[in-house]
Amino acid sequence: MRQLQIEVRGLESGTRLLAPAGMSGPEDAVTGVAVRGGRIAAVTLEAELGLAALWIEATGDTLTLCHEIVPAPECQGYPEAVFSPRVGPYTVAADDLAQASRAIAQRAGGNGAGIRALVAEAESRFSYDHPERRFNDGTNAVPYIACGTTPGSCVDINTYLVASLRAAGYEAGYVYGYFFSAEKGGVTDDMHCWVVTRHAGEVLDWDIAHHMKAALGPTQPGLNPRPGWRVALGHSMGHLYATGDCLARLKLLAEPMRQDPDGTWRKVAITARLPAA
Repeated sequence: MRQLQIEVRGLESGTRLLAPAGMSGPEDAVTGVAVRGGRIAAVTLEAELGLAALWIEATGDTLTLCHEIVPAPECQGYPEAVFSPRVGPYTVAADDLAQASRAIAQRAGGNGAGIRALVAEAESRFSYDHPERRFNDGTNAVPYIACGTTPGSCVDINTYLVASLRAAGYEAGYVYGYFFSAEKGGVTDDMHCWVVTRHAGEVLDWDIAHHMKAALGPTQPGLNPRPGWRVALGHSMGHLYATGDCLARLKLLAEPMRQDPDGTWRKVAITARLPAA
């Protein structure tokens, strides 16, 4: 068993946070969550996604979530909900992106070759960065990047790729959690995400951002193109969590988040550790 620890500092006693409870995937399963420096006030379910979130109240200035991680049972795959199409601004391709995606896949010959062509197309449209304004901010659907490149993080790149794949008729999902690179010794301060496809019985993982950051060349399927370890905590975009009189509408829930007085949800600074790594 391993333990994923997510530490949040600089809190005031009584601060309430929303955090993912975790999920099971083909490599690992989250079997339990404990909290140090706080208490779990409630657990709420995102029914469509089969994911749970924890409402946590800090009792001091430092709070640590401890997720128990065990190897996944043999033959366990991703939850079926990962591949379920959803309607929303983060998941549906704009008409021109949908048309272009179908044409790209067809020109490649369809089937697995079409998936590879759409992965290569998404990779060609982005330069890795963390822009203040994302390419799809303020849009009602994922827009088409017809030419040139635009700056984007793993979230942006994979938003584009999943919408493109689904528009072309492929089963695809968006998975997120944490990646712990070997060179950093099992410590990170940010979430990570990747894409999974399922076609003709074959399930493949794609990590464009890691290929870009490490200059590994054209993206190939595989979970860890960079040496390290990853833990999946959730999937899909467009989450809704409710408890009492509080409602959280989120793009995703990968890290603990807090609500500002104006109702806006924002991430908090974290340090994540995977000691067994």
